[in-house]
Amino acid sequence: MNAWLAKNLFYPLWDLKDGRHKLKALRKLENSQWHSAAELKEAQWAKLKTMVQEAYNHSAYYRRLFDQQKIRPADIRSYRDFLNIPLLTKKQIQLNPEDLISQKYAKENLASAKTGGSTGKALQIFLDEDCVTQRIAAAMRSDRWAGWDLGMKRAAIWGNPPVADTWKKKIRRALLDPVIYLDTMNLNRESLAAFASRFQSFGVSVIFGHAHSVFIFAKFVAENKIGGLQPRGVICSSMMLLPRERTFMEKTFHCKVTNRYGCEEVGLIACECEKHEGLHLNVDHLYIEFLKSDGTPAEAGEQGAIVVTDLENRGMPLIRYQIEDFGVPSARSCSCGRGLPLMEQVVGRTADFLKTEQGALVAGVSLIERTLTAIKGIEQMQIVQDAVNRFRLNIVPQPIYSEASEAQLIVEMKNVFGSNSQIQIHKIGNIPQERSGKYRFAISHVL
Repeated sequence: MNAWLAKNLFYPLWDLKDGRHKLKALRKLENSQWHSAAELKEAQWAKLKTMVQEAYNHSAYYRRLFDQQKIRPADIRSYRDFLNIPLLTKKQIQLNPEDLISQKYAKENLASAKTGGSTGKALQIFLDEDCVTQRIAAAMRSDRWAGWDLGMKRAAIWGNPPVADTWKKKIRRALLDPVIYLDTMNLNRESLAAFASRFQSFGVSVIFGHAHSVFIFAKFVAENKIGGLQPRGVICSSMMLLPRERTFMEKTFHCKVTNRYGCEEVGLIACECEKHEGLHLNVDHLYIEFLKSDGTPAEAGEQGAIVVTDLENRGMPLIRYQIEDFGVPSARSCSCGRGLPLMEQVVGRTADFLKTEQGALVAGVSLIERTLTAIKGIEQMQIVQDAVNRFRLNIVPQPIYSEASEAQLIVEMKNVFGSNSQIQIHKIGNIPQERSGKYRFAISHVL
């Protein structure tokens, strides 16, 4: 009953009071997802041209860049022409924050978003109000694919969860967004047990959280044979979703796990729908490229660097932003019938790759997943590359871990990185967290 009231009464009234019209934006997105791929591409191209013109007219950074490159917005007549615009890097955002902001907006009237800086490149992005509304609506649409709906109770497993420290925030949480939090900066038997107890009494419908953190909770639930935790869905984001962890979570919670991908700078990039046949790209709000090392577009099934243009944020245009992630585009269509194109998978961040002596890059998460499958007795694993031929392996061993397991692990690493590689193995109780509360399974200090 409370969920029905929240969806049909409280949320519409609050939306009207706020004046952001999130529900209107959500209805528009839920309609457009069923448009054909051709219709979506046509709408995306129109938004892209508008954003390029907007950036040139009102952003000092882009006006200077376009003039230096002898590019005019009218010259961008095709996607091939669009490739002539230089990439935007994190470093350039750090060096040009004021010049990137549109002169149409006062900085103090823009919303801001900060990245955690786990790659050593913390950023602050500014967004206009319409962009904020669109981002919220896009997230709501993808959440509904996973089984959530307005007013449903959530269990959120995040680092540094927000605190309802004003009456307005407390009322909003009670009426619109009922949620309980497990702070991933304080994971121990006591906090996990307390969260499981609250979960049972609260009536959670959907779990949201960092992928590995949700897995840790699922592992605690399974080991302690805790019953009564059967959400409608689990949504994992913010870090790589390992196949073995996904399978374990689905078995523990008796529901499907949805993989969602995005970042603070541009919001939701892609998400699985209820069919789980790949991640639907958010082409309503973004133009997403997959580029090979030579800067040319990657083919379907081919790994490429992900480059994103935000089609909504006029407050601080981000055109051809290199987010330092890698992914694989797809030529397949999802059986759900949506026109939104697919990507096969997110391969990892630049910071998640390791480097061989020959200069080749190795996806750390893929290497770990293969190793965990091939070698018995390893519960979790983290690879730290201190030099091209020097590695530290932090492993959480299972009881069956043996000297033979360790010897096989060293052989696996040397097969990939060369016989001269120095491998140090450290047995630990758990993988350490980043300050954000996330986990990194591969860390390279040579890239």
